[in-house]
Amino acid sequence: MLDFSLSDDQVMVRNSVRAFIDKEIIPLEMQVLINERRGRPGLEPGQQRDLQLKAKSRGFWGFTTPKKYGGAAVGAIMNSLVCMERGRTFVPFKFGGSADNILFSGTDSQKQEYLIPTIEGERVSCFAITEPGAGSDATAIRTSAVRDGDDWIINGEKTFIANGDEADFAIVFAVTDPKRGASGGITCFLVDRTMGWRSYPIAIMGEGCLASLVFEDVRVPSCNIVGELGWGFRLAMDWIGGGRYEVPSVALGASERLLEMAIEYSKNRMSMGHPIAEYQAVQWQIADSHVEIEAVKYLTLLTAWQAESGHDARHTSAIAKLIGSITANKIVDRVMQIHGGMAYTKELPIERWYRELRAYRIQDGTDEIQRRAIARNLFKGHAKLGVIGV
Repeated sequence: MLDFSLSDDQVMVRNSVRAFIDKEIIPLEMQVLINERRGRPGLEPGQQRDLQLKAKSRGFWGFTTPKKYGGAAVGAIMNSLVCMERGRTFVPFKFGGSADNILFSGTDSQKQEYLIPTIEGERVSCFAITEPGAGSDATAIRTSAVRDGDDWIINGEKTFIANGDEADFAIVFAVTDPKRGASGGITCFLVDRTMGWRSYPIAIMGEGCLASLVFEDVRVPSCNIVGELGWGFRLAMDWIGGGRYEVPSVALGASERLLEMAIEYSKNRMSMGHPIAEYQAVQWQIADSHVEIEAVKYLTLLTAWQAESGHDARHTSAIAKLIGSITANKIVDRVMQIHGGMAYTKELPIERWYRELRAYRIQDGTDEIQRRAIARNLFKGHAKLGVIGV
């Protein structure tokens, strides 16, 4: 028998997180919109940390972080539910107590220097693999690391790096053996900003900015290699694929909130003597949006269940990432159409979501890369049609 119900604990956490988001985060939306107009995107300085500590006092801290490091160590399903609730607002808030999963593969000394301070919010990291000539094809990176005694000299450029302009250390992937390529020729390094790399902000369509990182003869000690020499590409793929279900989860939260706005507006907006909710053109847009949300929701939770159960979730995560990103963009477009001219102004947050959600079809693997992976799995027999379960 199939059981699609949530456990009591899952329902309790989801409801508690939603209450926190509704009370503490959503009321900040107007402030964030005003800050953006004034050229100060995001929250006020220190506000993110204050909100994280307030959430921590309620038990919301390090959802996926192991308990030995002070986290809650929830499974992928619970994490997906939390991401859905966080996605209900465009305020750039994230719960504290987490760190890039790559850092958990470090040595004891690396964990003391990088992992634990990052979990505690004392340090900020960035994941640096994308380059000007290597986006979707991460195997084509050119940044090099050449051995010099007990050190390595890194030269190259990374681009579109999230947190790149704020980070005090970078998780950098560089070629250490050009002859071996991705299979044994790429190594992961922890590189402090004080070692000499520079960052340059890149203004983007949505919230905040990304950054380019420049490495010119940056000297890094061998003790800053994460994992095995030459096998950093595996770590990178684990980072990229490990939380891919989070993207459609956040997109679902945004989609549901936007649909709620459209329903409420449709019931109150009068046109030609009737609420526009009575017109079939609006009803179909509302109905189609709800159908698509529900379809994506269960596909996303299936992906999370596979990840939590130890099954290979790569194929379903590609499907969920693809359809989740596309659906969110379709829904925000419909909601803008239903609201009409006001939605195109900065008086309502819809145009902000319109810009924000467009990135989901690019980040963490473009639509085209997801389609390529799905088709390749089908052609090679890694995924089969007509299968129920795993």
